[in-house]
Amino acid sequence: MILCPTCFNEELEGALFCGSCGTQLTYQIKSPTETVVYTKRGLGKGDAAETQLIHGEPPAAARLAFKIITNGQIIALEGGEEFTIGRVSGTQPILPDIDLTPYQAYEGGVSRLHATLRITPETVTISDLGSANGTRVNGIKIPAHIPQPLINGDTITLGKFQVEVIIRD
Repeated sequence: MILCPTCFNEELEGALFCGSCGTQLTYQIKSPTETVVYTKRGLGKGDAAETQLIHGEPPAAARLAFKIITNGQIIALEGGEEFTIGRVSGTQPILPDIDLTPYQAYEGGVSRLHATLRITPETVTISDLGSANGTRVNGIKIPAHIPQPLINGDTITLGKFQVEVIIRD
Protein backbone atom coordinates (compact mmCIF):
# COMPACT_ATOMS: atom_id res chain seq x y z
CA MET A 1 0.00 0.00 0.00
CA ILE A 2 1.04 3.61 -0.64
CA LEU A 3 0.27 6.25 1.97
CA CYS A 4 -0.70 9.67 0.62
CA PRO A 5 1.67 12.30 2.09
CA THR A 6 -1.13 14.90 2.19
CA CYS A 7 -4.23 13.18 3.59
CA PHE A 8 -2.72 9.81 4.67
CA ASN A 9 -5.23 7.87 2.56
CA GLU A 10 -4.02 4.37 1.63
CA GLU A 11 -3.83 3.55 -2.09
CA LEU A 12 -2.77 0.41 -3.94
CA GLU A 13 0.83 0.04 -5.18
CA GLY A 14 1.18 1.68 -8.59
CA ALA A 15 -1.48 4.34 -7.98
CA LEU A 16 -0.47 7.64 -9.55
CA PHE A 17 -2.83 9.94 -7.65
CA CYS A 18 -4.61 9.83 -4.31
CA GLY A 19 -8.26 8.91 -4.78
CA SER A 20 -9.23 11.08 -1.82
CA CYS A 21 -7.38 14.39 -2.33
CA GLY A 22 -5.79 14.05 -5.80
CA THR A 23 -2.15 14.42 -4.70
CA GLN A 24 0.37 12.90 -7.12
CA LEU A 25 1.78 9.78 -5.45
CA THR A 26 4.62 8.81 -7.74
CA TYR A 27 8.03 10.25 -7.31
CA GLN A 28 11.49 8.94 -7.82
CA ILE A 29 12.90 7.47 -4.62
CA LYS A 30 16.42 6.84 -5.89
CA SER A 31 18.60 8.34 -8.56
CA PRO A 32 18.56 6.26 -11.77
CA THR A 33 22.35 6.23 -11.85
CA GLU A 34 24.67 5.33 -9.06
CA THR A 35 27.04 7.98 -7.73
CA VAL A 36 30.30 6.39 -6.74
CA VAL A 37 32.45 8.33 -4.27
CA TYR A 38 36.17 7.80 -3.93
CA THR A 39 38.04 9.46 -1.09
CA LYS A 40 41.56 10.78 -1.44
CA ARG A 41 44.48 10.63 0.97
CA GLY A 42 47.57 12.82 0.77
CA LEU A 43 50.90 11.04 0.92
CA GLY A 44 53.20 13.86 1.84
CA LYS A 45 54.11 17.07 0.14
CA GLY A 46 50.66 17.87 -1.23
CA ASP A 47 51.76 17.36 -4.84
CA ALA A 48 48.97 15.92 -6.99
CA ALA A 49 51.36 13.21 -8.15
CA GLU A 50 51.84 12.18 -4.53
CA THR A 51 48.19 11.53 -3.74
CA GLN A 52 46.22 8.40 -4.33
CA LEU A 53 42.60 7.35 -4.17
CA ILE A 54 41.96 5.06 -1.24
CA HIS A 55 39.55 2.96 -3.29
CA GLY A 56 41.69 3.07 -6.44
CA GLU A 57 41.15 5.02 -9.60
CA PRO A 58 37.66 5.87 -10.79
CA PRO A 59 36.40 3.01 -12.97
CA ALA A 60 37.68 2.96 -16.54
CA ALA A 61 34.06 3.10 -17.74
CA ALA A 62 33.70 6.54 -16.17
CA ARG A 63 34.73 9.06 -18.79
CA LEU A 64 33.78 11.92 -16.50
CA ALA A 65 34.38 12.55 -12.81
CA PHE A 66 34.21 15.46 -10.38
CA LYS A 67 36.82 16.29 -7.80
CA ILE A 68 35.25 18.27 -4.96
CA ILE A 69 37.61 21.17 -4.29
CA THR A 70 36.99 21.43 -0.52
CA ASN A 71 37.76 17.83 0.40
CA GLY A 72 39.37 16.16 -2.63
CA GLN A 73 36.71 13.45 -2.95
CA ILE A 74 36.09 12.14 -6.44
CA ILE A 75 32.63 11.38 -7.78
CA ALA A 76 32.74 9.15 -10.88
CA LEU A 77 29.84 9.66 -13.27
CA GLU A 78 28.88 6.51 -15.08
CA GLY A 79 25.80 4.88 -16.51
CA GLY A 80 24.45 7.64 -18.69
CA GLU A 81 24.92 10.37 -21.26
CA GLU A 82 23.11 13.10 -19.36
CA PHE A 83 23.19 13.88 -15.65
CA THR A 84 21.35 16.47 -13.59
CA ILE A 85 23.33 18.04 -10.76
CA GLY A 86 21.74 19.34 -7.58
CA ARG A 87 20.73 18.48 -4.05
CA VAL A 88 17.84 16.72 -2.38
CA SER A 89 15.44 18.65 -0.19
CA GLY A 90 12.49 17.08 1.61
CA THR A 91 10.15 15.14 -0.64
CA GLN A 92 10.88 16.88 -3.94
CA PRO A 93 9.33 14.87 -6.77
CA ILE A 94 12.31 14.94 -9.15
CA LEU A 95 15.75 14.04 -7.80
CA PRO A 96 19.09 15.00 -9.35
CA ASP A 97 21.26 12.25 -10.80
CA ILE A 98 24.24 13.70 -8.94
CA ASP A 99 23.19 14.51 -5.38
CA LEU A 100 25.62 16.95 -3.76
CA THR A 101 23.68 17.11 -0.48
CA PRO A 102 26.30 15.12 1.51
CA TYR A 103 28.93 17.74 0.61
CA GLN A 104 27.16 20.78 2.15
CA ALA A 105 25.60 21.73 -1.19
CA TYR A 106 22.79 23.68 0.50
CA GLU A 107 25.29 25.87 2.33
CA GLY A 108 27.19 26.30 -0.95
CA GLY A 109 24.12 27.65 -2.75
CA VAL A 110 23.42 24.63 -4.98
CA SER A 111 19.83 24.53 -6.26
CA ARG A 112 17.77 21.34 -6.11
CA LEU A 113 18.07 21.00 -9.90
CA HIS A 114 21.04 23.23 -10.66
CA ALA A 115 22.66 22.13 -13.94
CA THR A 116 22.81 19.38 -16.54
CA LEU A 117 25.90 17.61 -17.90
CA ARG A 118 25.74 16.05 -21.34
CA ILE A 119 28.36 13.58 -22.54
CA THR A 120 28.80 12.80 -26.23
CA PRO A 121 31.70 11.00 -27.91
CA GLU A 122 33.08 14.39 -29.00
CA THR A 123 32.28 16.76 -26.12
CA VAL A 124 31.16 17.23 -22.55
CA THR A 125 28.88 20.21 -21.93
CA ILE A 126 27.17 21.82 -18.95
CA SER A 127 23.96 23.84 -18.95
CA ASP A 128 22.61 25.87 -16.04
CA LEU A 129 18.94 25.05 -15.39
CA GLY A 130 17.97 28.58 -14.34
CA SER A 131 19.41 28.08 -10.87
CA ALA A 132 19.05 30.78 -8.22
CA ASN A 133 22.80 31.29 -7.71
CA GLY A 134 24.07 30.54 -11.21
CA THR A 135 26.79 28.34 -12.68
CA ARG A 136 30.31 29.41 -13.57
CA VAL A 137 32.96 27.69 -15.66
CA ASN A 138 36.47 28.85 -14.73
CA GLY A 139 34.97 31.88 -12.99
CA ILE A 140 32.81 33.00 -15.94
CA LYS A 141 29.05 32.90 -15.40
CA ILE A 142 27.25 30.89 -18.07
CA PRO A 143 23.79 31.82 -19.37
CA ALA A 144 20.90 29.56 -18.39
CA HIS A 145 19.89 26.75 -20.75
CA ILE A 146 22.82 27.26 -23.16
CA PRO A 147 25.31 24.34 -23.24
CA GLN A 148 28.91 25.30 -22.53
CA PRO A 149 31.78 22.97 -23.49
CA LEU A 150 34.04 21.59 -20.76
CA ILE A 151 37.62 20.37 -20.92
CA ASN A 152 39.71 18.37 -18.47
CA GLY A 153 40.71 20.51 -15.49
CA ASP A 154 37.91 23.09 -15.77
CA THR A 155 36.48 24.38 -12.51
CA ILE A 156 32.69 24.41 -12.24
CA THR A 157 31.14 26.64 -9.58
CA LEU A 158 27.52 25.95 -8.63
CA GLY A 159 26.58 28.89 -6.43
CA LYS A 160 29.72 28.85 -4.24
CA PHE A 161 30.27 25.07 -4.47
CA GLN A 162 33.31 24.17 -6.59
CA VAL A 163 34.32 20.99 -8.41
CA GLU A 164 37.12 20.23 -10.82
CA VAL A 165 36.18 18.35 -13.99
CA ILE A 166 38.14 15.19 -14.81
CA ILE A 167 37.57 14.02 -18.39
CA ARG A 168 39.21 10.88 -19.74
CA ASP A 169 39.82 10.55 -23.45
